[in-house]
Amino acid sequence: MASIVPGSVGGVRDKAKVSSPELRLKRVRDLCARLETDLARPRIRTSEACQSIIQYTKNTKDFMVPSVWGTIDKREDPYNPPSEGGCCSVM
Repeated sequence: MASIVPGSVGGVRDKAKVSSPELRLKRVRDLCARLETDLARPRIRTSEACQSIIQYTKNTKDFMVPSVWGTIDKREDPYNPPSEGGCCSVM
């Protein structure tokens, strides 16, 4: 004798519908997978990250901070627009 499944049409469960416990289980498994991915991510201590940032800022010249690096030649400045042939034409 076939049993009637509550919430189904004609006593037969629709394959497209997922029960609440199955949905919860899927969510928990997805969360576990995300947490495992996060756990596998390489990590460094905060002090090491700060030292790395300090070393980078000391060794990398930043043309936007002239108070630290001094003025630079226009040819060396990557933010200076090229002055070849002008940029405007008058008609």
